[in-house]
Amino acid sequence: MQSQSLRDRQVASLEKILNLNHASPEPSTVHHDPAAANGLIPKATPILNSDGDPIWKVLVFDNLGRDVISSVLRVNDLRGWGVTIHLNLNSPRHPIPDVPVLYLVEPTATNLALINQDLSKSLYSEAYINFLSSIPRPLMEDFAAQIAEAGTAESISQVYDQYLNFVVAEPDLFSLSLGKETYWALNSANATDEEIDTLVERIVSGLFSVVVTMGVIPIIRCPRGGAAEMIAAKLDRKLRDHVLNSKDNLFSSQGQRSSTTGGTPSSRPVLVIVDRNVDLIPMLSHSWTYQSLVHDVLKMHLNRITVETPIDEENPARGRTKKAYDLTSKDFFWSRNAGVPFPQVAEDIDTELTKYKDDANEITQKAGASSLEDLQTDNPNTSAQHLKAAITLLPELRERKAVLDMHMNIATALLKGIKDRQLDNFFQIEENITKQTKAMMLGLLNDSSKGNQPTDKLRLFIIWFLSTEQEVSRAEMERFEEALTKAGADTTALVYVKKVREVTRMTMMTSAPTQPAQQSTGGELFKGFSSISNRLTGQLPGALGTNFENLISGVKNFLPVNKDITITKIVESLMDPTSASSSAIAKTEDYLYFDPRSANARGTTPAPSQARHQQASGIPGALGSLGPGTQASFGQRRQGFSEAIVFTVGGGSMDEYGNLQDWAKRTSAASGATAPKRRVVYGSTEIVNAEDFVVGELARLGQEDK
Repeated sequence: MQSQSLRDRQVASLEKILNLNHASPEPSTVHHDPAAANGLIPKATPILNSDGDPIWKVLVFDNLGRDVISSVLRVNDLRGWGVTIHLNLNSPRHPIPDVPVLYLVEPTATNLALINQDLSKSLYSEAYINFLSSIPRPLMEDFAAQIAEAGTAESISQVYDQYLNFVVAEPDLFSLSLGKETYWALNSANATDEEIDTLVERIVSGLFSVVVTMGVIPIIRCPRGGAAEMIAAKLDRKLRDHVLNSKDNLFSSQGQRSSTTGGTPSSRPVLVIVDRNVDLIPMLSHSWTYQSLVHDVLKMHLNRITVETPIDEENPARGRTKKAYDLTSKDFFWSRNAGVPFPQVAEDIDTELTKYKDDANEITQKAGASSLEDLQTDNPNTSAQHLKAAITLLPELRERKAVLDMHMNIATALLKGIKDRQLDNFFQIEENITKQTKAMMLGLLNDSSKGNQPTDKLRLFIIWFLSTEQEVSRAEMERFEEALTKAGADTTALVYVKKVREVTRMTMMTSAPTQPAQQSTGGELFKGFSSISNRLTGQLPGALGTNFENLISGVKNFLPVNKDITITKIVESLMDPTSASSSAIAKTEDYLYFDPRSANARGTTPAPSQARHQQASGIPGALGSLGPGTQASFGQRRQGFSEAIVFTVGGGSMDEYGNLQDWAKRTSAASGATAPKRRVVYGSTEIVNAEDFVVGELARLGQEDK
């Protein structure tokens, strides 16, 4: 039986909160099981009062609480659990005195003061307070004093620490939602010691919550030095203290995984913590998978994207309008195709459209109707029995049509972005980046026909500069910078990239493709999209219009080569050392080993401010080594794992997530049906798209180093 994903477990925790912290009468997967993939909203079962009526409630959250909920639940899900209205804690709110309130907030002094104001004003009948992370004792004492002074203690029904201060975007992808400046803060000489200390504590708190939600204490591995070691050591100490000192051990309560109560280390996951500088390329690369393109081109945030569509396909002069789409777990097409190369997505849309049309025709023919619309009218020729069956299936068919309509619009927007920016060309060049000579790179940068966004050229150059074995002289670098500036790119980021190059080249691991790139000849169109455009009018009237084929023309139809990137090679060397390459094992041979359940495998935890001044890495402002730590024994270094949590400090990439998932599926299939399936959960301080990383963080660091 497959274990629950991180999203499944977070949804179960949130549903319990919405049920006033009572166990759900139905399995938590009622909202998110595969059966929900048909697009229908499953019926929730809210807790009932003594009279058998639903307990309706108000949900109040802060910004992080909003992000946590909105990534996995939608308004209809909330309604199913009795939430009539949801509001932000910081917004003006009117009294609803007869309704209880659920708070889901971070435990900060500001939030506690606002909750106390609500209680004093009697905005709601009773309060169920849920903190996203453990509230520090001094804050809890201050809050208790405020409540006592105001005399509002009777209004509080519950106070819970929920350990949910992380955002889950995909089944096994999470973010601590710490903002897009984490990489800058950890690598800038201008960041204060207090900022570093606060950031590290928030990262440790978020990882502790992830581990609690997963219900198992992991083995922790990390490289020596830098923020990764500091976080690993502090998390190890936090887990040890919790297991030893807590009366209610979160890892031995009902519902947690049994392997945590004893079990060998190999039955537990390995938590791999690495610094972002181990490999910057995935933060910059142009990808060819559906989810990576959506993230790069359409700027997906919290599983929501905005797409421009024509108001009237038949009359483009009427202008365009913006539509917001949510890509959720209930979207059967997204669940199946998120990590798939874009050309295959085109083929699957074609397949699904054909299937939809066949199903619709079958239903209408049995019912004696000419179309789905006729089923809703009083037609004397329709069979009563078949009509009843058809009407039962109508909602499911409509949902399927809406999902396919949405993905056709998304695909159209992506194709436009690919063609305007020539992303297919950039991706192909990056697939063979080490084969590019200096003259070839200079020619590409000077070619005005290569895309309409200068940042794409800057990303390509940085990837080449970090990957190439060729030495680049100062005069050559000036020519490259001049070409980039002429193309319209801001080269400030290169000042910092030049300094970080030597460090990343020591940790990066390139790999030869295990298969050649599959490419069509010449300017062949996507077969899937071509066949769609030929018969689209009859199937989805007005969905895309007649200009679709113009978009497709000239876009290359190829599948990416199958190769593992640096982070995947690191994970493979720690999860499956018997199959890993000798170069990967050599890179991780010196990784530290922490076992929070062991009396021996532990390290030291000096203050972050002490560590950062050691400047071990040679990067301005970077964090140094924390001291001896814990050296793994040979047996610990060769220990295998079937499950891993991989965490990058300073920003995460959809490319890395996709590459790790591909590796887990590939190696699980190769190991046979009897072997345990490999699973990799990927997370970071924030999932950052390439443009924000280059323009925001690298450029800011470059400006400081000028």
